[in-house]
Amino acid sequence: MLYQSKIALSKKDILEKEFKIDTRGYRPQEVDQFLDVVIQDYKIFNNLISDFEEEIKTLMEENLKLKKEIRTMNLKLDALKENSKIGSEVSNADLLRRLSNLEKAIYEKE
Repeated sequence: MLYQSKIALSKKDILEKEFKIDTRGYRPQEVDQFLDVVIQDYKIFNNLISDFEEEIKTLMEENLKLKKEIRTMNLKLDALKENSKIGSEVSNADLLRRLSNLEKAIYEKE
């Protein structure tokens, strides 16, 4: 509904629009037929806008969730790095095992 509030005419406005008839005016039937096409387009555009807004909302929520996961994984990685500095000597095999576990945790959720 974010973009729909910026649209000047609604389907109802178009449908109920009355034109003054002049002696050299347009044929009312042709105007009505054209306005029917415009109304159909408005319906389609409104549906598309609603669909896109819902998709944007879903993607933003997913993006936020993934950012939180990345932040959590970075904190865990920092903690592991800190523990390896504080603790006794850690072998390369231990580091590779920890890194492998982190990668599994990250990529399995995708």
